[in-house]
Amino acid sequence: MSMVQEFKSFITRGNVVDLAVGVIVGAAFSKIVDSLVQDIIMPVVGKVVGGLDFANYYLPLNHQDTALTLVEAKKLGAVFAYGNFLTIVLNFLILAFIIFQMVRLVNIARKAADAEAAAVAPPPTPEDVMLLREIRDSLKK
Repeated sequence: MSMVQEFKSFITRGNVVDLAVGVIVGAAFSKIVDSLVQDIIMPVVGKVVGGLDFANYYLPLNHQDTALTLVEAKKLGAVFAYGNFLTIVLNFLILAFIIFQMVRLVNIARKAADAEAAAVAPPPTPEDVMLLREIRDSLKK
């Protein structure tokens, strides 16, 4: 099998396509969570903490003026940007919690489907019962 054929076989497998779809949907979903954190949650947190954009909270390491925005302070030297870091951590926690809930719902749905399938399908007949039936049927003839 040539490498091109092997690659074609690999890429057309269902798992690879499913993974690609998952990555694309995950990237789009990540943008939604980013917007939720940066546009809705963090402004409220910033208002409670002090009224500034929380992402602009930093500690200057090169004696910059703390009234500058984070971008301006970074241009003047190193800063400890703890507000931006906390925003990203909160973003990750929300995303991880939502993914956990999605996996949890899928597992619940799978368990329900498995229980339904088990209730509908009769258990397989044991081998000894099958042999006794064959003997009975052969004796009737």
